[in-house]
Amino acid sequence: MIEFSTPKPIQQLQTVVETVAVNMMRPVSREMDENEHAIPWDFINFMHTAIKSMGGTSMVPDSKNGDKKAEEKKEKRPPIGYQRLAFLVEMLSWGDAGMYLCIPGGMLGSAAVAAAGTPEQKKRFLSRFMGEKPVFDAMAMTEPQAGSDTSAIRATAVLDEETNEWVLNGEKIFVTAGQKALEESNGFCVIWATIDPEAGRAGMRSFVVEADTPGCKVTKQEHKLGIRVSDTVSIHLQDCRVPFENILGSPTVEKTTKGFKGAMATFDATRPIIASQAVGIARATVELVKEKLAENGIEIRYGLPRQKLTNIEREVIDMEVMLRAAWLLTIKALWMADNQIHNPKEASMSKVYAGDIVVKITQKAVELLGPLGYSRELLLEKWFRDAKITDLYEGTGQINRLVVARNMLGYRGSQLR
Repeated sequence: MIEFSTPKPIQQLQTVVETVAVNMMRPVSREMDENEHAIPWDFINFMHTAIKSMGGTSMVPDSKNGDKKAEEKKEKRPPIGYQRLAFLVEMLSWGDAGMYLCIPGGMLGSAAVAAAGTPEQKKRFLSRFMGEKPVFDAMAMTEPQAGSDTSAIRATAVLDEETNEWVLNGEKIFVTAGQKALEESNGFCVIWATIDPEAGRAGMRSFVVEADTPGCKVTKQEHKLGIRVSDTVSIHLQDCRVPFENILGSPTVEKTTKGFKGAMATFDATRPIIASQAVGIARATVELVKEKLAENGIEIRYGLPRQKLTNIEREVIDMEVMLRAAWLLTIKALWMADNQIHNPKEASMSKVYAGDIVVKITQKAVELLGPLGYSRELLLEKWFRDAKITDLYEGTGQINRLVVARNMLGYRGSQLR
């Protein structure tokens, strides 16, 4: 059963991460937002050291990449790796959602390797996060003509049998952390391409392209509404050669879409993590609103019938209800991931709901605080801008609603679009 009390290891983690969020993130949050694309190296180096001391990478829970002692330790207690990660992300996003996205070893590339890689690939790529210097990763899926419709991807991967290398060609856009992943030492980007354009989804595969690989070039940095400290880039692939063993999944096309499903399994773990990010922003907002109301002598009277509450009290309580519901949906999805229970429906549910409520909560907070909420005196207007991304990346709210509907009704993608 789901345990509603917070496990002791997570409680200890919360205390440490809250200290980081309060002392290292909040004080520079405005500066990082206004100096778009500046890299917060002090924070990055600290988090790299902290993650190493905790014995694993941030996106690969409870893992020392093959360490037997870690596996033995894991067996003695219920698995909480993804839940632990959710608490980490929630608190860091409470500090600053954009800076959270700068954590080394915490992006979709490592999640893709963890979800679809072989033991050898996991050891090869994930162990580098435990090195002396921070290592960054990313995943490139979106293309100019293929956003949420991953079956429309046109980037190709052709096997050169003479050199036993994959040759990648194509263009990718909106790659989160792509510049750091491809230009900093030991980084890598997991790039989606087709090994057989006529096979549709059955031909889709993902490939690990390492930093400074010839033929893979960052061509543009986006200027964004929110999460401005995090780099979002376009990538051009021209005769980019990667080793044969860098493919995640089978190198042959099968009649089934097993390879595509294996790659998509990445999102069953990462979509609830994005929901955790949304919850962190929403919690920061609710706490700020209550703090400012209290400064003006307005306390929320809990326990009264709704008709006896003031409008502001009702608004704040509704915000808290949405926040708590989103967190419970998120924890359920991650509990399922920890226990290896098939969870695409729950993963998408958590992201849809959290992505919705964080936009509603931040918007309502700006309305309640009026000119103060709209000004740059507080971080609230920044949180309002940061919030929307959680509804967009890792599959838009519309796409995730389709995932939920297909799973509830038993339809395939071709039957419900």
